[in-house]
Amino acid sequence: MDEISRQLAPYRVEDRPVTGQTVIYKDLSIDSLAVMDIVMELEDRFDVFIPINTVAEIHTVEELAGAILALQARR
Repeated sequence: MDEISRQLAPYRVEDRPVTGQTVIYKDLSIDSLAVMDIVMELEDRFDVFIPINTVAEIHTVEELAGAILALQARR
């Protein structure tokens, strides 16, 4: 969660903190290209591959963290 929150911090709106319940596209000032860049950075950081269909189903920061943890557990 900490790493994801750090990656998303530049996209905060009105200095609201990024939490697990933060809805990525709704609560942050971010577009799909920036999300894909962040996902690629997180993939490198955590040595996982997040399939594009999984990315499309992720809405909150907590869901993103859960997806990364699930992928790490499969290794």
